Amino acid sequence: MSNGCLYIFLDEGGNLDFAASGTKYFTLTSVCTKRPFTVCHELGKYKFDLIEYGFDFSYFHCTKDNRHVRQRVFGIIKENIANLRVDSLIVEKSKIVPALQASEEFYPRMLGHLIRHVAEQEREELDSMKELIVITDSIPIKKKRAAVEKAVKTVLKKMLPSGCRFRVLHHASMSNMGLQLADYCNWAIFRKWESGDRLFSDALREGIKGELEI
Repeated sequence: MSNGCLYIFLDEGGNLDFAASGTKYFTLTSVCTKRPFTVCHELGKYKFDLIEYGFDFSYFHCTKDNRHVRQRVFGIIKENIANLRVDSLIVEKSKIVPALQASEEFYPRMLGHLIRHVAEQEREELDSMKELIVITDSIPIKKKRAAVEKAVKTVLKKMLPSGCRFRVLHHASMSNMGLQLADYCNWAIFRKWESGDRLFSDALREGIKGELEI
């Protein structure tokens, strides 16, 4: 049953190398949903199917999973896409001025843009929710973690309905199925922009509500 909370799971694609050797794009993707997490339940069942097939399988990671696992996971996401809202911020890194390229400056700004967009689009949903919970992968660098938390909290205080509570949590992706879900969605969108391969993002088309170019 739902407990009146709206969840946003976040994942990023590309790298923060702004030299020619870096990726052309940086993507930041959110998956917005609420309980019950039917897609996570189905992914959990598939994980144990893999274990019972004989694999020593601990968690889903799109770039590491083989093509058979990847195909099935995207199939599970597609089957449950009606319960998900996927949004992505698309950054063409060559257009970012040097003053904004430091990770402590760049990352919070981009995250702020994405959270603001989702909050605006989900305002009606938020009016009926008691709390918004934003979950990101663990951020090992304390300076960066503090900057991210400050950016998210600043944006949410401005955008959320009066009285709506929120929290920002940092979990290890291997322990959180929601973050593994966001990893798959982000991988599909990043692949579309970085290499032109639309196969996987097209499979999620119904759930992808916004691709915001910065």
